[in-house]
Amino acid sequence: GVLTDATADFTWALLMAVCRRIPEGERMMRAGAFPGWDPLMLLGGDIKGKTLGIIGAGRIGSAVAERSLGWQMAILYCDHRENKKLEKRFRARRVELKELFREADFVTIHVPLTQETHHLIGAAELRQMKPGAYLINTSRGPVVDEAALVAALRSGQIAGVALDVYEHEPQVEAELIEMDQVVLAPHIASATVSTRNKMAEIAAENILRIFSGAAPISIVNPEVLESSASH
Repeated sequence: GVLTDATADFTWALLMAVCRRIPEGERMMRAGAFPGWDPLMLLGGDIKGKTLGIIGAGRIGSAVAERSLGWQMAILYCDHRENKKLEKRFRARRVELKELFREADFVTIHVPLTQETHHLIGAAELRQMKPGAYLINTSRGPVVDEAALVAALRSGQIAGVALDVYEHEPQVEAELIEMDQVVLAPHIASATVSTRNKMAEIAAENILRIFSGAAPISIVNPEVLESSASH
C-alpha cells in the first residue's frame, strides 16, 4: 500500500488538469500567446456533482473515490469482487463495464496488467463512453488500446484523456503527443519524496529479511518460499 496515496493524489491531479485544460493554458502562457481574458477561452468541464467511474476498486481505486467527497460525485465501480466498504461509505454502485462507460463523466483505471486486462479498453469500449467524458489511466499502459484511443479522440467521442502510462512505454503514440485534449505525464504517479523513500526502505528491509531467513514484506508468490523450504 505504499503507493496508494501518491497515486490517488496524482490521479486527481490528472483529472483536474485535463478537465480544466490546465496544460493548454500553461503552454499558451509560456508561448507569450495569452491575449487577455476572454469569456470563451479554454472552456473546460465541471467536476462537482458529476459521475466518477472507477475500474478496479482495490486500494488505489478506493483512495481515488475517497478524494471525490468534496466534489459530491456519484461513484460507480467495476471490479470482479464486491467492495462493501466502498459501497457503504461512498454509496458506490457496482456495475458492469458497459454501464460504467455509459454513465460516467470521468473514467479512471486502477487494474493490474494481466492477460484478462490487456486491451481491456479498446474501440468497442471507447464507443460506449458517454459523449464528452474523460479517461484517466495511472495503472498500466497496455490496459488501453492506444490506437483505438487516438481514433476516439479524433472522432470527438470523448472530451479528453490523461495518461501516466503507455502501451509501448517509453514510446508514446505520436498522435497523442500532438493532441491538445491529451495530458501526458512520464510515469510519475508515485513520485513523491516520502513514497520513493518508503519504497527504498521496503527493498532494504526485504534484503535483511531474506538473509535472516524471514519472509519478505508483501510477498506476492509465497509458494516460492514454501517450495525452497521443502527442499
